[in-house]
Amino acid sequence: MAGRPTVVVLDYGFGNVRSAVRALERVGAAVELTADPKVASVADGLVVPGVGAFAAVMDGLAKVRGGQIVERRLSGGRPVLGICVGMQIMFDAGDEHGEHTEGLAQWPGVVDRLEAPVVPHMGWDTVEPPAGSVLFDGIEDERFYFVHSYAARSFDLGAGEPVDARFKPPQVTWSDHGGRFVAAVENGPLSATQFHPEKSGDAGAQLLRNWLGSL
Repeated sequence: MAGRPTVVVLDYGFGNVRSAVRALERVGAAVELTADPKVASVADGLVVPGVGAFAAVMDGLAKVRGGQIVERRLSGGRPVLGICVGMQIMFDAGDEHGEHTEGLAQWPGVVDRLEAPVVPHMGWDTVEPPAGSVLFDGIEDERFYFVHSYAARSFDLGAGEPVDARFKPPQVTWSDHGGRFVAAVENGPLSATQFHPEKSGDAGAQLLRNWLGSL
């Protein structure tokens, strides 16, 4: 249909990709599930899903040159949305099951195990988005569905370093499970959520609409 934003869900063998495809189609996107770099490079948006272990997701991405696809899009200012482990791999590294794995290093920091009485963090929870968030516009007080044992528990772009006023700093959304952790990030063309918008009912659907509206 003319006028529908085109979205590629990156198919690299990991992630609940079918539910993400269906959720994006329901909110108005024309969706293709593929790892073809040519198709991924020209789509209006790219979604990087992910479930399971950080190292396994990075291995799957490497097999389809997913890191290069993401980097090429971001260098051209073309939007990317990471979901769950698809968000975690945007950080420098992951420490999981005693294994240290390098990530895509779009953001500083290490993803490690939550320090909470009950892990995994599973179920519906609130988030704390910053003022002016595009992703959470109109859904600031809603709950979203989480399933994870690991997260980025800090977000520091370099304390004490001079801030370049030409660039808008990342907007970080937080949640809490045994301590604060990063629930979402909006950083120019790169956005990501630790929770699953495709499993988060009406609130998740509105977040995907908000993202599509920014493409």
